[in-house]
Amino acid sequence: MGAEGTSGNKLWYAAAGGAAGLVNGFFGGGGGMVLVPLLAGKCGLGQRRAFATSVAVIAPLCALSAGIYYLRGSLDPMASLPYLVGGLAGGLIGGRVFRRMSMVLLRRVFALLILYGAVKALI
Repeated sequence: MGAEGTSGNKLWYAAAGGAAGLVNGFFGGGGGMVLVPLLAGKCGLGQRRAFATSVAVIAPLCALSAGIYYLRGSLDPMASLPYLVGGLAGGLIGGRVFRRMSMVLLRRVFALLILYGAVKALI
């Protein structure tokens, strides 16, 4: 299922994107944590398509958030370079492993990542 669905579905698509944008704007990232469950649940995308679509949506949202943080003087591009290099390598490896990973394992790893983030936020 894609964005060609009914107008009700399009509203859910926009709401899911809006939620991801808000989370990215508030926290500088993490919109995928909100977006994947919304895409899979409310928007009716299959799990793999939800993960892949989330990446496509989050990339420009992260670029926008980074631009805003940069313009406000909160981002040092040179200090972010080592993280960018590591992130690019991790993204390449993750994309290759993603194709071979079972959806059950992928959902569990994702759930553990969300749980870890929640515990770290509370402590």
